[in-house]
Amino acid sequence: MNPVVVWFKRDLRIEDNSALTAAIAEGPILPIYVVEPDYWRMSYTSARQWQFLQESLLALDQSLTALGQPLWVAVGDIEEIFTRLHQRFQFQRMHSHQETGPGWTYSRDQQMKVWSERNHVEWIEHRQHGVMRGRADRRHWAKQWTQLMDASRAPLPATLTAIGNPPKSATDVLEGVAIHPERIIDAQPGGLFAGDELLAGFLRSRAENYRAGMSSPLTARTVCSRLSPHLSLGTVSLRTIWQVSQMRRDELKSTHERSRFVGSLKSFGSRLHWHCHFMQKLESEPRLEFEPLHRGFIGLRDHQSGDEERLQRLTEGCLGWPFVDACLRCLRQTGWINFRMRAMLVAIASYHLWLDWTLTAPVFARWFTDFEAGIHFSQMQMQAGTTGINANRIYSPIKQSQDQDPDGQFIRQWVPELSQVPSEWIHTPWRMPIQHQQRYGCLIGQHYPEPIGDPVQLGREARAKISAWIKQHDMRPEAARVLRVHGSRSTKNRVPKVKKASAQQMRLDLG
Repeated sequence: MNPVVVWFKRDLRIEDNSALTAAIAEGPILPIYVVEPDYWRMSYTSARQWQFLQESLLALDQSLTALGQPLWVAVGDIEEIFTRLHQRFQFQRMHSHQETGPGWTYSRDQQMKVWSERNHVEWIEHRQHGVMRGRADRRHWAKQWTQLMDASRAPLPATLTAIGNPPKSATDVLEGVAIHPERIIDAQPGGLFAGDELLAGFLRSRAENYRAGMSSPLTARTVCSRLSPHLSLGTVSLRTIWQVSQMRRDELKSTHERSRFVGSLKSFGSRLHWHCHFMQKLESEPRLEFEPLHRGFIGLRDHQSGDEERLQRLTEGCLGWPFVDACLRCLRQTGWINFRMRAMLVAIASYHLWLDWTLTAPVFARWFTDFEAGIHFSQMQMQAGTTGINANRIYSPIKQSQDQDPDGQFIRQWVPELSQVPSEWIHTPWRMPIQHQQRYGCLIGQHYPEPIGDPVQLGREARAKISAWIKQHDMRPEAARVLRVHGSRSTKNRVPKVKKASAQQMRLDLG
């Protein structure tokens, strides 16, 4: 029998893998992952993402080998590799999951669609997220999400019919890929085993303080699920996470105890909805990777003199605002920081530094081990204020510092230049009298940079620029279009009909 190809992409698991399950039912399988060098040359990819992928592929290979069929891993142009496979095996069917990725992977999939038709290969794509293709608006979107997430999971295969060993082992192939390694602190291990363990630990105990502790970088690293890189590569399925977290919530509710735990799991469940909500934006409107979702904001932050210096200080974590610099350095050195701080960093880059989000999006993407294109570009625009339907959030660097790190513990960890500065000055060290700077060994402008500007004044200037831009342009028709295509249609909080479209940003229930 000719084998059935299983093309692994962002679904590197054997449990709840619909593509794998369907292929196994049809005959012997040829499971393959293709490392595409051109993708790893894109501005949003990095070695930390590669390291997580490499570990995930090795774990997948281990699981498939235990079932009787090792993973085939190849490096090169996707069409050339599949052409050689087809010449050798004459396969007629191929299964994979749908992928909502950046423009590069979208073009790759279009290329493979043409290839499969030309070679008379039936390519079946399976859904694994709540993202829906070909949708013009969000009607019934929340309902279909729930139906998919509540549906039975694809069974874990007990065994499979093998096609044989690949020419080279996955380990040998991956070791030959020339991607210069990064040294990062506290790197998360990749792979389906690590993902399962992380999920179990979260639901067993860490989730209890999720709602209370997810906003501060001091506590978020422990209480957050940390499953985002696993969701990005599909080492654990979103449906599995949803179902087991709901089971855990029901179990706790039945005991009438630990109400804080139940509330935290409710908040966690809402964020699983958000995951697909934002990915759907990119699926429905791929151009948002490259230009503002609301076309009326095109040109708002045209590149200007001084961008390079501000961007460099941002990437180095040397803005002179201690809490912001601490968050930047933590993210750059570890590959992760909590969502609230991500939003703050993008907002400060977009408003206080007035940098166009197209300049900063690749920087943050490379730093995120859990880079997910649909979420990344949607969130970049939401925090930069270019969607036309979300509230402008201009964070105060000083207030965030005082609220989220009142004693300066996080600042001292990531900005050691300020390690001796007492708490009363840690949030605004530039205001210290010179004798205090000398006493604490931190001369502003010498040991730690002077602020790039007055954050309060820069925030005022940003608001004025946004307001002036909106007054000078008719934003209403495009705002109505964006709302119609991307606005939530939750039955609990339906979006009202727009009798007179407003240019003012709207905050939506993401349902």
